[in-house]
Amino acid sequence: MSVAHVYKRDHINTDEIIPARYLNTDDEAELASHCLEDLDKEFVNKVREGDVIVAGEDFGCGSSREHAVWAIRGVKVQNVIAKTFARIFYRNAINCGFYLIESAEAIEKINDGDEVEIDYKNGLIKNKTAGTDISFNPLPDFALEIIKDGGLLNHVMKMKS
Repeated sequence: MSVAHVYKRDHINTDEIIPARYLNTDDEAELASHCLEDLDKEFVNKVREGDVIVAGEDFGCGSSREHAVWAIRGVKVQNVIAKTFARIFYRNAINCGFYLIESAEAIEKINDGDEVEIDYKNGLIKNKTAGTDISFNPLPDFALEIIKDGGLLNHVMKMKS
């Protein structure tokens, strides 16, 4: 079971996900220790492995930086569920082997602290706390292959061998 960390706002940008002052490393554990700190100073203290982040529209907007995905992945969040994602963040996530869920309904049907369960194959988020189901379109097979292989670089190397 995953706990939802809900931020009921749009346009959470990459600088809020990982502030630019920490971009001097590519170490996921170090980046994770600062994940979302300018948005929610307590996030890293309350998030647990397998939890999810839920947000509004245009999550990951702003400058293109893989560090934002690495920071989220580093805190061991299962995925981010948002109404929409900035396209470059969305592609960076897939390229880094990280699953994102687009759902227009999730922000309205999931509250902070709710327990959710995700059925990736059938495109269903079950909000166990509220007793509601939210459908989403699963990622296409090519994206799942990249994620399963641990990212685009690993995927390309696998294809070469």
